[in-house]
Amino acid sequence: MEHRRIETPKIGVFICHCGINIGGVIKVPEVVQYAKKLPNVVYAEENLYTCSSEGLSKIKEGIQEHHLDRVIVASCTPRTHESLFRATCTEVGLNKYLFEMANIRDQCSWVHMKDPEAATEKAKDLVRMAVAKASLLHPQEETEIDVIPSALVVGGGIAGITTALCLANQGFSVYIVEKEAKMGGMLRYLHKLYPTMRNASEVLNQLVNEAKASKNIEILTSSVVKEVKGFIGNFEVAIQKGDEKTVNFEVGTIIVATGATDFEPVGMYGYKKFDNVITQLQLEQLLKKGRLQNLKRVVMIQCVGSRQEGRSYCSRICCMTALKNSKLIRESYPDANIHIFYRDLQTYGQEYEKYYREVQEKGVKFIKYLPEKPPEVSLGENGKLNVNVYHSLINKQIEISADLVVLSTPLIQHEDAKELSQKLKVPLGPSGFFLEAHVKLRPVDFATDGVFVCGSAHWPADVGESISQAYGAASRASIPMSLKRLHTEALNALVDEEICSGCGLCELTCPFAAIRIEETKKGRKAKVIAASCKGCGACGAGCPQMAISMQHFTDEQLLAQIAALAEVKS
Repeated sequence: MEHRRIETPKIGVFICHCGINIGGVIKVPEVVQYAKKLPNVVYAEENLYTCSSEGLSKIKEGIQEHHLDRVIVASCTPRTHESLFRATCTEVGLNKYLFEMANIRDQCSWVHMKDPEAATEKAKDLVRMAVAKASLLHPQEETEIDVIPSALVVGGGIAGITTALCLANQGFSVYIVEKEAKMGGMLRYLHKLYPTMRNASEVLNQLVNEAKASKNIEILTSSVVKEVKGFIGNFEVAIQKGDEKTVNFEVGTIIVATGATDFEPVGMYGYKKFDNVITQLQLEQLLKKGRLQNLKRVVMIQCVGSRQEGRSYCSRICCMTALKNSKLIRESYPDANIHIFYRDLQTYGQEYEKYYREVQEKGVKFIKYLPEKPPEVSLGENGKLNVNVYHSLINKQIEISADLVVLSTPLIQHEDAKELSQKLKVPLGPSGFFLEAHVKLRPVDFATDGVFVCGSAHWPADVGESISQAYGAASRASIPMSLKRLHTEALNALVDEEICSGCGLCELTCPFAAIRIEETKKGRKAKVIAASCKGCGACGAGCPQMAISMQHFTDEQLLAQIAALAEVKS
């Protein structure tokens, strides 16, 4: 494939101390002096913190004073700071794709902190490779696309409704698609909400009524997502509404708020075998309908079906649910003897810890059991349930009679989540929940642009957390819709139609559905959808004709880096 040639570049290298993060291991001044001797490098300097306002000013001054047309920053990970340095270059008129970054923190000082000499030499290698690539960089132009100012919210629970209202109140059109006949999700089955003890139905009814009254929200119940095509700003959605015909519309963004469902512990602790063994969700219904009568002894068992092989995660909300329901039982039956069997109590935060203390003061007793010695539930001769457990704190086996045994079970992903993830081209994590792009940097984003996640679809969350995440997802989704136009990264695949045979392997390989085969005057050819392409290179690596190259990561640039690595260090 033909490559463009450039004039002799003028490269500037800025190497960061990052306090002791880098400078405490790597000999930064030595790396700077080494960088000055590399081909095409006309300027190199060290900075204490390159990402600080002072450090960014140094980059801009260096570009202007030394007429730099390529910039390299050797510091931490591009994932967190590349966009910042690119924006700095843009401010002084340098195309942001003429910037390159070397990660000498994660790949040098952090992993080789016990060998400063080797870390320093490796930093030199990375800088030399970055210079080799930077010498072959070209300015790139980004594709500008229109964004449809409307959103699809999949799921009509507390998270979905909150997200929809937040977007609707900003003037955006919102479609809520709920597979059940009624809105509300699991909130419909709850009695009261901790820690406020407000009626769940009161909260739900208020939100549902607001959603129904909004002129910007269209609610589609008994409906499922049938098909999704397109990319950020221009998604084409097909919704199957019951047995009726398919409803089609276009949206700019999509929010996944499908929630979760409760695990049914069939065969565990006598569930489905003994009538008086129920789950916390079933207890919620009994409390809500006032059907609990003459309770004297209640045992609650935590971590039933969670934190074990096949379902290793902590569901997080079970402990607080048990505390809340034990408190409600004590308020209705002050003489009731309540025991909570736990492995560990998850009452995170000052407010929840205070709630735990209040429950203790009301006389609820807590017994710690070991996972290798779980409680055993049997039916006694008197018709009462007997719960036998090894009390790890007093090193003694004890037996407690109970009128009611309540099992605290985890939230699990819906059975149809995998099908939805495939339609939206978004991943599921090891535990089955939807997986965000980055746990800290992009907690409500997916890797697929324009698709967001919130609530228990992402991970088991209580009502407060679901609402907070819903606000976050709505905020993220509103940004491209408010702008109405956006630029996509110019890191796309390029297809040489003269070589392309139209075999379709690239279309099958692309994880983002960013490439498709079309009929042209020259026959079947691959075409890249720039707005969807992430520049991952899967299509290029798999092309048998070598007809696909990657902008900003061309074969020429990568081979130059490899050759630089193989050079004898001076």
